[in-house]
Amino acid sequence: MSTPLASPCGPTPLRQDARTIGLIGLAHGSSHFFHMLLPPLFPWLIGEFGFSYSELGLLVSVFFVVSGVGQALSGFLVDRVGARPVLFFALASFATAGLVAGTAQGYAGLLVAAALAGLGNAPFHPVDFTILNKRVSPQRLGHGFSVHGISGNLGWATAPVFMAGIASATGSWRAACLCGAVLALIVLAIMVWNRDALDDRQGAWAHQAPGASAVADEHPMAFLRLPSVWLCFSFFFWSTCALSAIQSFASPALQSMYGLPLGVTAMVVTGYMLCGAVGMLAGGFLVGRVQRLEKVIGICLLAAAALLVLVGSGLLPGMAALVIASLAGLGTGLAGPSRDMLIKRAAPPGATGRVYGTVYSGLDLGFALASPIFGALLDRGLTGGIFHGSALTLALGVVSAALVGSGVAARTAKNA
Repeated sequence: MSTPLASPCGPTPLRQDARTIGLIGLAHGSSHFFHMLLPPLFPWLIGEFGFSYSELGLLVSVFFVVSGVGQALSGFLVDRVGARPVLFFALASFATAGLVAGTAQGYAGLLVAAALAGLGNAPFHPVDFTILNKRVSPQRLGHGFSVHGISGNLGWATAPVFMAGIASATGSWRAACLCGAVLALIVLAIMVWNRDALDDRQGAWAHQAPGASAVADEHPMAFLRLPSVWLCFSFFFWSTCALSAIQSFASPALQSMYGLPLGVTAMVVTGYMLCGAVGMLAGGFLVGRVQRLEKVIGICLLAAAALLVLVGSGLLPGMAALVIASLAGLGTGLAGPSRDMLIKRAAPPGATGRVYGTVYSGLDLGFALASPIFGALLDRGLTGGIFHGSALTLALGVVSAALVGSGVAARTAKNA
């Protein structure tokens, strides 16, 4: 039986909000975990099949091309059929991807696994933000965004330890992939068991603004005319290019530049994501206290870019470089909740799934294009370019965020 939503005019129980936020956090963490199904296993794949980093970067590209196209389309599907069934399908796709990867006999099998994982990843942001916006009370929505971001970073941080740890312990990268499939099935079972807390088809939109019905009567593609949508898209594209470089190639780059063991440099991704999670926790409190969110985003991302430039200089002691690269995640984490709230302010009422699907497909495009480019830099020995390129793309993301914030401020002033 579905749990009834509180009236938009009355308070929503903390327990009800916390349950929905926790479930969405777990689901989002699993999606980020499956971003990293294959990258932590690259050394094992090179050892068994002799792949280059460019070829392995292409696997990441396939994941995010499928995810990006699917994400833009899934926003419409979520608005039409609801978020909950789409969530169940996505988790089942992850389980299938882990199974296919674990039984792959070559590059073609890994390509199929990457595509299946991308298909599973595609709906998550439209699904997550639709459920959060419909079921979580306004006063706790910032914290919901914060938990959502933290869980994603924890998924990224957990995956290298989980996948590489199992591969090392068992001597089999295939066993790691199959364990990933089991993990996806466990999360799916939890979601099905608690499906009443994920019912986004009940009641009115909790945060629907006056005049929303007029927006809802517009053509379903009308939101694409809004400049703010494409500026948000570009912001995600640029900021994700930096993240792609850190996730996939920071570890071998640090190994080459500073002579650290690969087992040590592999911790840079976990450190970066954990620092990002701490930043997002603080950012969840900050987002409700700041009106010009683009300023928070700009300061935080530029600070992170400065740290990455320092790491790319090659002038630091080895362990200091690893620590400073990890601390750059603190800046990107602090910016996360402000980023999600800025998109909410830029989105027209009643089109949440479509807007988040379109905007977050910029994330997928950034991963898809950046991975082979940064992989090629590493193949050519340009290790400093991994960090300098990341810093540059973060700075370009700041420009996009500033333009979005200016547009939101102008619209607010016009409607006042």
